[in-house]
Amino acid sequence: MTGSLTTQAPHAVPTGHEHGWLVESAHRTSDGIVQYVRCAVCGARRVDVAAIPIPVPAAASRVVG
Repeated sequence: MTGSLTTQAPHAVPTGHEHGWLVESAHRTSDGIVQYVRCAVCGARRVDVAAIPIPVPAAASRVVG
């Protein structure tokens, strides 16, 4: 086989990627459900608060990492 193959480092993170958040832990508080989430791609973390009864969480912190 001829030609060159371009490979990407196994842990390379695309710049400007869209985070895919995974919930690491969650618990109920008086303000709603607090979720500690981590990006599946780059490992950045943030804290979300989902007010009850609204099912969509909103960021309560900025992305770290």
